[in-house]
Amino acid sequence: MSACLPVSTPHDGLFGAARHRAMFAVALSVLLSVLDYAVVNVALPTIAHNIHTTASAAIWVVNAYQLASLISLLPLAALGDRIGHAQMCRFGLVLFIIASVLCALSRTLPELAAARALQGFGGACIMSVNAALVRFIYPAAILGRGIALNGLVVALGVALGPTIAALVLSVATWQWLFLINLPLGGAALYYAVTALPVTPRLGGGFDYLGTILLAAGLGGFIIGLDSFAHSSGIALAMLSLATGALCLFALVRWQIGRSDPLLPIDLLARRGFRMAFITGFFGFVGSNFFIIPMPFMLMDVLHRGPVATGLLITPWPLAIVMVAPLVGRLADRFPAATLSTLGLALTGTGFLLLRLMPASPGDFDIAWRIAVAGSGFGLFQPPNNKAMITTAPAHRTGAASGMISVARLLGQTVGGMLVALTLGLVVHGAANECLALASGFAFLAAILSASRARK
Repeated sequence: MSACLPVSTPHDGLFGAARHRAMFAVALSVLLSVLDYAVVNVALPTIAHNIHTTASAAIWVVNAYQLASLISLLPLAALGDRIGHAQMCRFGLVLFIIASVLCALSRTLPELAAARALQGFGGACIMSVNAALVRFIYPAAILGRGIALNGLVVALGVALGPTIAALVLSVATWQWLFLINLPLGGAALYYAVTALPVTPRLGGGFDYLGTILLAAGLGGFIIGLDSFAHSSGIALAMLSLATGALCLFALVRWQIGRSDPLLPIDLLARRGFRMAFITGFFGFVGSNFFIIPMPFMLMDVLHRGPVATGLLITPWPLAIVMVAPLVGRLADRFPAATLSTLGLALTGTGFLLLRLMPASPGDFDIAWRIAVAGSGFGLFQPPNNKAMITTAPAHRTGAASGMISVARLLGQTVGGMLVALTLGLVVHGAANECLALASGFAFLAAILSASRARK
């Protein structure tokens, strides 16, 4: 392995076969993380029945993964800046493979939740540096294509998740949902070891106090929102939110003046980066107001079966996949203020059209509206992600990469909790109200995105 590049070393990507092999390593790693999350979501009822737990308790099979990922993304991104982005990705793959075996061997909910938390930590190692690696794999002139390809892999994982879960459960037990990670993880690890580029590393020590404050702050914030959304105790919810807010306040004070803060307040001080982060957050809040309640609407209100429900939702990720090649080229020619705004407006329009559907729509009436929303979401993500990466200095690429994933995960988490709160408060027509809110959040994100054009 060659020596580390100094921070000042110019770098304009890889070329030819080297670029293809390196991007294949990143794509396989990202697919492993996203696919596992999507597969487990679909199989949750089966897992809950098999380990003899309730549906509400089984949610922690998902929550443990998501919470572990969210609170560790930024510390891992900072650590990746110090040990190398490729090294962090390799470590994450090894950890993910080990955790997958532990998940398959679990027999109780606490065992499975703990293994899933470890798996979420491994996934965060991958997702904290994947965009940073893309920046060093692709030349600046075509960076948008690399970021679009990265988004395409995420959408492909979401699209394949339900199908793979159904196929595996039709011929095997739920444990095989985790064991299938072994060959995919092995291939990803091989290419990560042999093809990923050496990237610049930062000097200096690791911020342990900042890591503790960040974990306590985000953990308290998420647990408090979850308790409030599910009405599991107002006192606990308020205590958790207060603890989270206090720790995040202390973290900000601790980070002021640091040259490479764990919580990237230096990047958030840049208007372009800050607006891209906020736009991404609200975009994913809006998407969860569609993704979570739509299956319930299709099955309970529109009386579609499980297979038909899965097929009718497929246009969402399929549209994202189909627009990705075009968006990659457009992102290298037009600013995010133009493309992301247009994409979010299209997404909001698609959600609004779903809200205004007739009482008994046909399958095509449902599918084309979902496709409109999905194509808009596919147009929004790559330019917005590119804006976050390119507005950060080269030596802060790792932090910017981590913040891309934080915007997505935080938006999905908060969106999911707001959906739960809406479903609890609205007695009749909750799914329609969620679609109205999905449209509202998408248009809000579009307005925030458009505000960047003034610059």
